[in-house]
Formats: sequence, structure tokens, C-alpha cells
Amino acid sequence: MVPRRLAFNRLRFAEPLALGLSVTHIGRDMWLYRAMPALSALMTRSYYRVNISGSLPSTGPMLIVANHSNSLMDPAFVVVAARRTVRFMTKHTLLQHKQIGWLIAAVGSVPVYRAMDNPKEVGRNFDSFRDVHAAIARGDAVGIFPEGTSHSASRLQPLKTGAARIALGAAQLVGSSFPIVPIGLVFRDRRSFRSSARVIVGDSCEWADLAACGAQDKVAVRELTRRIEQSMLAVTLNLRSWADEQLVRCAERVWTAEFGTSSEGPSDIERLQMATDALALLRMGERAEWRTVARELRAHDRMLARLGLTPMSLRDTVTGEDVVSWVLRRALLVPMMPFAVIAFVLFRAPREVTGMLAERLAVVEGEDTVPTYRAILGAVIFLCWFAVLSIGAGVWFGWKIALLVFAALPFFGFLALWISDSQRLSWTEARRYVVVRTNRTRVAAMRTRQRGLAEKLSQLFAHRMPE
Repeated sequence: MVPRRLAFNRLRFAEPLALGLSVTHIGRDMWLYRAMPALSALMTRSYYRVNISGSLPSTGPMLIVANHSNSLMDPAFVVVAARRTVRFMTKHTLLQHKQIGWLIAAVGSVPVYRAMDNPKEVGRNFDSFRDVHAAIARGDAVGIFPEGTSHSASRLQPLKTGAARIALGAAQLVGSSFPIVPIGLVFRDRRSFRSSARVIVGDSCEWADLAACGAQDKVAVRELTRRIEQSMLAVTLNLRSWADEQLVRCAERVWTAEFGTSSEGPSDIERLQMATDALALLRMGERAEWRTVARELRAHDRMLARLGLTPMSLRDTVTGEDVVSWVLRRALLVPMMPFAVIAFVLFRAPREVTGMLAERLAVVEGEDTVPTYRAILGAVIFLCWFAVLSIGAGVWFGWKIALLVFAALPFFGFLALWISDSQRLSWTEARRYVVVRTNRTRVAAMRTRQRGLAEKLSQLFAHRMPE
């Protein structure tokens, strides 16, 4: 254990080199760093419907570890969950990227030199690690994706040792262990605009017994890497293949609809993992009797999709009072529908251009970069479109109107987005009511079948339930 006074003396010595930047350098090259929380919230919440569970320490040194399946959107989600600025470790090739390198540099990313990119530059990681150690010791939050690269795999990839070495090295300056917090990013359909995205903050990894070992202790590095991996597995969805996703999600939703959730029961990610493990047992032949359950689940899921229902909406009983309440809640949307129509027409051109360019640019980088390009290009293209519309308004009505239009268009766009989401929800609720009321016999049979499936799933999940 390094004495705290010695730790601060080391830090003071490292201060001119901390983060590799002087105060002047920070102002020039990290001009977006302080704006990261606001920009990240705008980027993620405008593209996805975001749900965050759990919280992170608001101050103090911290290392955040997260899975990496959605390119540059992943750091934005981490920042939104952290609610504070975060320094990220990133492969140095991204800093040289023609389209997005400027953005990665502007938020203060620290380069990592990978052997797979250029073995001759790996030695430069000494400076990067030193800078990150100093940043953590100063109380900063640092984010890293231990898998080493963004990917499209259906499960967590084997972790590199970088996160463990960073933590053990920084502990020598801090004088003790500090939180290593896992974050799981789970997407319903990461490429689809306005699809759901879950950000799950897990429990901090326990490693106080290893903090004094140092980054050169290979045994400690391996053990801490193993612990970090276990903490990340607890907050991520790990499937054998993406083909399993629909069945796993259906099983979790059926079980949840019938037995509900409680603070003492398993979380949704734990229930998804139970279903994943159960499916693995089916494949290994250990529980062949449950193959029938899998077939019944698939058939039940297809019928629900055909009727436009979900396991939860199938279970709920729709009454006349529910209909009246629904009409009253949605009445406000009726006069606002013209705004959505106008926005659809007004913003269609930049939206189509953004999507087309994003698809083309993602051909080289991989499909996981599509949302990133859509978000970044969308910001630029829509800003230019706002300028064009404002100039047009200025030509006709004067510069004051032009400024008013330019300021109002972003708010108008987000209002239209909210109306669109609300209309989609309203249509879903209305359709559910009609289906349930006009298919009473079929719905009743499906409710009985779903309850039976949930009972069978309970038995299948029993070996995975938390004590």
C-alpha cells in the first residue's frame, strides 16, 4: 500500500504531464470535454428510447468498464449513466479517422496502441497508462471497453488485461482501491431509430485485496481481469447466437407478465440470462423434455405478433373505464397531429440523406457503426438544413424571423419526435383494446396457454434463481 502523502507527492510530480496536457492544451484540444454529458444525452435520447437502471458515484476516482457493441454510441451511453464527464481509452487509429477523429480528440480520449494495429507502437502505451493513472488519482472517471474492440457478437467477448492493469497502476497513486463499475448496454435493435436501449449499472467489483499488488503482478492482473469479467457478465445479455434472442426475450416476458417483478426477485437482465441458460441446457440435451416448451413459446410469440399484443398486454384486462382514461390522456395529441405531419414532410429530406450516407460509410467500418454515423451526420446535416430554412425565411420575412426560425426548428423537431412516439403508443393501445374485445375466445385461450408456459418456465428457471 502506498502512503497517501507519497501518493500525492507522486501526483504533484506527474501533474505537468497528467493526461498529457497543459491547461492551455486542454482548452485547445479538449473543447468538447465539459459538454460531454449534454451532448451524450442529446445523441442517445434523440436516437433511442433510453432506460437507465442503477447509478454511479458522482465524484471521486472511478474506472468504468462496459461492453462494446455499438461503436461511438457506447461511450455516450456511459456518460449519460455516469452523469459526469468521463475520459475514455480508445484505439489510436480512431484519432486518425478522417470523419470522426476530430470528435474523439475533442472529448479528451486517451489513445491505446494495439499490437494488432502496429506492433512497433505498443511501447507508446506507457505514456497513455501514466496519464490515465494520474487522471484517476486526481478524482476523474475513466471509461474503458475491456473487450478491446466494437463488435457485433451476441455475447461478451474475452477481456483484454488493460482494465486490470490500469486499475492496479492507479491504485499505487490513489493509495487504495477505488470503484470499478460495470455497465451493461443492451439494445433491442441497435440500428433502428427510436428502438429501446437499456443501460444497466452493476455493483462495483471487489478488489481491495489486490490493490497493493501493482500492474506488474501478472497473477493479480489475471485475477482482477477475471473479477471484472464476472461483474460484466452480470449486467450483459450473453446469447449463443442472435437467432436465440427472440425466443429468450419471449420467455422472459411471459414469465414476467405472469409472475411480475419485485425488488427481491431477479432483475430483467437476470431473467433474460436464466432463459439463455435454459436454452443452452436444451441444446446440450440435458433437459430434452423442455424442447416442447421452446416450440410452444415460438408459436405463442408468433400469435402475439400477429395480433399486435405482448405477454403483458395479453394478461391485462381492458375495461370501459380504461378506454375512457386512454381517450382523455390522448385527447391532447389530436390538435398536435398536424405538427407531426408537417415535421415529417419538413425533415424527410435530411433524414433520408443522413440514412443513405451512414449506410455507405458503415460499409468499411462495420454495421455496428451505423447508429454512430447516423447520429453524427444527422447533427451536421440537420443543422445545415435548419440554416437553409432560416435563410429562406429571412429572404421573405427579414433577419429577425430568420433567427427565430433557426432557434425554433430544433424544438419543433423534438416536439414532433415526442408526438410521433406518443402516437405510436396510442395506436398500440387502441389496437390492443380492439383485438381483446373482438377476439374474446382466442384471447382467453392464449391467456390460459401463457399461464401454463410461465409455470413451466418457473420450473426451468428454478436452478438459476437467486437465493
